[in-house]
Amino acid sequence: MAKDPVTEARTSGSTSNGNGRADSSSRAAEARDAVRTATTQVGEAVDTMRTSIPEVARASREMVDDAMRRIEAGSDQRVSTGVTLSLGLAIGMLLGGAPRILIALALVPVAAMGMVLMDRRTGTRPVGGSRGA
Repeated sequence: MAKDPVTEARTSGSTSNGNGRADSSSRAAEARDAVRTATTQVGEAVDTMRTSIPEVARASREMVDDAMRRIEAGSDQRVSTGVTLSLGLAIGMLLGGAPRILIALALVPVAAMGMVLMDRRTGTRPVGGSRGA
């Protein structure tokens, strides 16, 4: 037995205006609800990030200070080895086609250890700051 198209539309949960099109006002209401929900979720995420930024900054600063203290406490051979390994990693990533941001991140230890080596060679030490304390 053939089913009536109007009965099928009513049982499937969609409304029609007689031309076979779904009711645009219900779609608009669903879209508004989805946008409202997304806006609320984005606002909550921004609030969470805003409250956590000071903690992340403090923890990052502590980690950098600790890393610099360890580098400065290492022997010249260890620091030179660290520079060589980090530079090799960065060059390998460059040749391998890694994204530039990752290559730049691989060069950060090279810069830190290179500064320590240069300070040792020239005999200068950082004035002030939290390093070397």
